[in-house]
Amino acid sequence: MSAFAPKDYQTRVLESVRKYLEACNATGNANTAFYQLTGELWGRHQPFNPLPGFAPDMPYFCLRVPTGGGKTFLAASSVVLVNTHLLRSEHSVVLWLVPSDAIREQTLKALRQLEHPYHHALKQAGPVTVMDLDEAKSITRATLETSTVVIVATAQAFAREETKDLKVYASSGSLMQHFDNLSSVQRESLLRNDDGTIPYSLANVLRMRRPFLVIDEAHNARTEIRFNTLERFHPSGVMELTATPDTEKQPSNVLHSVGAAELKAEQMIKLPVLLEAEPDWQQCLGDAVARRDELQKLADDEHRNGAPYLRPLALIQSEPRRQGMETLDAERVKKELVENQRIPATEIVIATGEERGLEAIEKQYKLGISDPTCPVKFVITQKALAEGWDCPFAYVLVGLSSQQSGTAVEQLIGRVLRQPDAKARATPALNQSYAFIRSSDFARVASELRDGLVRGAGFERRDVNQFVAAQRADQAGMDFGGRAKIVFTPVAVALPKKPVIPDALKDKLHWDKGSKTLTITTPLSETEAEEVAQAVSDEAVRAAIVQAAETSRTTAIEPFQTPAETGERLCVPQLALYQQGELQLFDDAEVLEYPGALSYYQAAPTPEDLSALGLASRVAGGGTIDVSAEGQVKVGFLPDLQRDLGLSYTPEHWDETRLAAWLCRNLLEPSLTHASKQAFVTAWLRALLGTDGFNLARANQLKFTLRKLLDENIKRLRREAVNRAYQQVLFGPGREDRVAVNDAFLFEFDPQGYAPSRDYDPRKSEYGHWDFRKHFHGRIGDFDSKEEFECAVQLDMLAQAGRIRFWLRNLVNRGGGSFFLQKANGRFYPDFVCALKDGTLLVVEYKGAHGWTDAQDDRDIGGLWAELSSGKCRFVMVRDRQWGQIEAELV
Repeated sequence: MSAFAPKDYQTRVLESVRKYLEACNATGNANTAFYQLTGELWGRHQPFNPLPGFAPDMPYFCLRVPTGGGKTFLAASSVVLVNTHLLRSEHSVVLWLVPSDAIREQTLKALRQLEHPYHHALKQAGPVTVMDLDEAKSITRATLETSTVVIVATAQAFAREETKDLKVYASSGSLMQHFDNLSSVQRESLLRNDDGTIPYSLANVLRMRRPFLVIDEAHNARTEIRFNTLERFHPSGVMELTATPDTEKQPSNVLHSVGAAELKAEQMIKLPVLLEAEPDWQQCLGDAVARRDELQKLADDEHRNGAPYLRPLALIQSEPRRQGMETLDAERVKKELVENQRIPATEIVIATGEERGLEAIEKQYKLGISDPTCPVKFVITQKALAEGWDCPFAYVLVGLSSQQSGTAVEQLIGRVLRQPDAKARATPALNQSYAFIRSSDFARVASELRDGLVRGAGFERRDVNQFVAAQRADQAGMDFGGRAKIVFTPVAVALPKKPVIPDALKDKLHWDKGSKTLTITTPLSETEAEEVAQAVSDEAVRAAIVQAAETSRTTAIEPFQTPAETGERLCVPQLALYQQGELQLFDDAEVLEYPGALSYYQAAPTPEDLSALGLASRVAGGGTIDVSAEGQVKVGFLPDLQRDLGLSYTPEHWDETRLAAWLCRNLLEPSLTHASKQAFVTAWLRALLGTDGFNLARANQLKFTLRKLLDENIKRLRREAVNRAYQQVLFGPGREDRVAVNDAFLFEFDPQGYAPSRDYDPRKSEYGHWDFRKHFHGRIGDFDSKEEFECAVQLDMLAQAGRIRFWLRNLVNRGGGSFFLQKANGRFYPDFVCALKDGTLLVVEYKGAHGWTDAQDDRDIGGLWAELSSGKCRFVMVRDRQWGQIEAELV
């Protein structure tokens, strides 16, 4: 397998992780870093929730990634970020916890396999050793000193209140070498036996090395006992990965949330899920077989034209066998497939607690069920498949339970979502999933299936509406929670007296006593109409209620389609630069030509550096000092962490040359040549050692702090050089020959890739209510202020008046929903993009009085972009509700 290139959304996730870890060290406090960074990334500050029993300022964050989003790859790719930006160490120990033995074995195999993308991701951290818990119980000091060690174990392996029976806490002669020549600080921090002795245990080895914890499927590991157990290892930080983070009892710190729309846009999952509800179980199964056969034909046609091999699978959820009762158990379903659907028995496998057909398949075929020689097309199960089982060939889900309908497939829905090879097929039907559910109530099944996507696959509620749709046209009108926005006309029916209205339907029905009229304000399903009608004795009245309910589902509904749904395109020209005679997209200021070497004369500690070192000299490891309420001096978590790592990983006494080499090796600055970096570091260190009151012994003690200061100096000097080049290239004389805005590079807003981190919800918005009718997408990214909301209302009013075709709320750093203009020090994401009637574009940014002064660079790049577009684009930055500025651009 070739090296794995991350998807764009995965790059954005990892960028969030990097920024958070950097901010932890920059602020010295994980709490402050999380609050600040969530505000920067997503426009709204989120409170930091410390893990119970841990230091309140320990780095702790959660990545929310739905089924099919590649959580393991993201975790493996984060290891180098942890080493570089949090621990600031060449090597580390990562304790990787998973929920079960099946997933432990699967994860170990993937991380160890040299050609697997997960292993490639780990190798970014340098030499890596992957082991299980048994192997770790005899780990050598040399292994820890020369590689990053990843220990994969189940959370249950540690989660016991009593530690005496766990070997991880027991003394082992093979671990004695780790306890030689310990400092008093290290010895005092170790766990002890009841008699006060220090065991030579793996737990103590981990405790000295301050492991970073990766917790996969973290929603399964959030108990008080688990927290108490993990705290014993004195971790350096915690990263959770889950599709369904805890948001109530002990809320996770969700740093980055990936939406289903992002996964769909990146070809990771098969959406939408096309649903059919059919009450007759044999017809339901037959329809599913026919659909699988259709998909097989399409896959075979593609394969003949060179596409990868594909054999679509149907996952069938049968009922459990009950003694003395006739049920649709696995054997009966298999019999139906063989006898009535003419499916060969070799193409069917049963995977239940009693019959483990999938395990036999995995052993029989080299590539398991995905092997081209494997004949299986139907997998019959009951509650769920084996944990960790994953096959992107699964396309069709069949729920035959007569009791639970949509909820019965919650545990299986995620198994049909993964896109084979994470790449869209040429045939649209092979980029979708299919569900056939035994039920007579399509509306209820659709609602429950959406609930299953939220609970089982980890989709966000705002995503699921657009990703479940009816397969049959006659059922589409009953999908009131579906993708299309509808305009509903209330249906009134005159009745002789008020019917009994069930509590669950009081929001959908209104009785007017004076006119004796029952008004349906929200469409009623067949089941809901029947509930109301059953309470009426008069046959004619009952029929009138049923007829009115049918009208509410059909003629009273007018589907409303957004511009994106009608096939409109929104494409925006981007800034481009001429590089060596060729035009290239300007999406990184680092491509500008600036001096690649650092000046020897700049290599000296700044006053700020000296001030930081003066403060750091007051405690081992550096950092700030605080005094507790009890009057005892206490040191912050991060300085304490750097001290412990310094004691664990490196010799204590280096000469100037070796220290300079270590600093140089651990400064990851790709823009510098090794010679330039070495000369700068050597000169900077020599200047520092020449400062009164600072010597080599102190430099050894503070080597991690020195590395941080050097890193900040180099980045500052590089930013200054890039900014000078930026101003010269984009705004200097003759810029028209260097910069262009034309159709060579167009950013197109993805019709299915618009995934706001927060949606505007008129029912809950603190800014106000408006029925936006001219937004490009059905969803609208939320606003950061009341003034921004008011600006959007102005744009929608202008669009409804015919002066703007449609408009879009531009997103920040969200892939297919984010247009940006590159600046020297980051990217500018304007607030709104408008398509005008003459085919031109208007980009609108709103700034209140407080933000205007700091936005000069945004105005500059926006104005340049519009100026170079040859009249195709316009830009306006509106200030203090001066809406006339927008109208002036429409003339």
